[in-house]
Amino acid sequence: MASRKPPLRPVVWQPPRRPRGPVPGAGAAVLPPVRRLPLGASGPEDVRWDAVSGRVLTGVADGRVLSVDPAGGPVRTLARTGGRPLGLCPLPDGRLLVCDAERGLLRLDPASGRTETLLGADGDPLWVCSNAVVAPDGAVYVSDASARFPLEHWMGDLLEHSGTGRLLRYEPGAARPEVVLEGLQFANGVALAGDGSSVVVAESGAYRLTRLWLTGPRAGGREVFADALPGFPDNLSTGPDGLVWVALAGPREPLLDLLHRSPPVLRRAVWALPSALLPGPRPVTRLLALDAAGRVVRDLRRPGSGFRMVTSVCAHAGRLYLGSLLEPAVGMAELPGAA
Repeated sequence: MASRKPPLRPVVWQPPRRPRGPVPGAGAAVLPPVRRLPLGASGPEDVRWDAVSGRVLTGVADGRVLSVDPAGGPVRTLARTGGRPLGLCPLPDGRLLVCDAERGLLRLDPASGRTETLLGADGDPLWVCSNAVVAPDGAVYVSDASARFPLEHWMGDLLEHSGTGRLLRYEPGAARPEVVLEGLQFANGVALAGDGSSVVVAESGAYRLTRLWLTGPRAGGREVFADALPGFPDNLSTGPDGLVWVALAGPREPLLDLLHRSPPVLRRAVWALPSALLPGPRPVTRLLALDAAGRVVRDLRRPGSGFRMVTSVCAHAGRLYLGSLLEPAVGMAELPGAA
């Protein structure tokens, strides 16, 4: 049974200008046809390549973490978290960090199927554990999407625009995590720069990516990595060439931008509608890749691809693997121009 919607407390906001067409200088291209790898379950929200098994890892709506054969072989169940697994992060020792929206940050041993809770129990400050990466010094950076809205009511956070998302730094074994960024607009995907010098977090509700410097003279500093994106940035991943890949869960919506600029009463009225009447993202698959300076160097899209609400992308060996909050399959497409 769905939980009751939290009341909306709208914040007036002036969205950046909505870009049209391809991102300038990005070398826009059509994404090749998306092949499906059926799962027998829905909502593979994040996808990651596992170098140990040579398979794709994902978590689905029924609480399972799955291992998927890119050649189309049987899908294996690695564990059942008892919650809703979102972001995944393979560890060098073969274990796996699992961001569970209900249970917090977990560590999974695929060999035994056992999970242990690292953050989220006994009052740890995690509301919607979304994504995580591990820095070269072993610290875990994990995004907490919203302190106001649970995952099932994520749209409320975008409508409200109150900015309660955070990025946390957690050292394994520490009693508590450290809040390193706050005031984020639905903190979502997290990616580490190719050289480990910074971490980038997606702010889905602000159409931007924010960077936190980890090393060098700017260590601890925060800056905009990319702004005024053409859609809602969701999960992030770092490709083998150091590019940061961004899945846009949907394009910018003129109506939502208008509501943000309008008196709060209008957004409260929209939020009062039954969830089934609220518009969902349009079915456009769009992926961006950014270099170390935050410049978009790849802009791939496939309008009406049939693979809806792409929430993650992972590049490996000339292919792109796609996740979705809605689909019952992992998507797979050839990377244009790959050798």
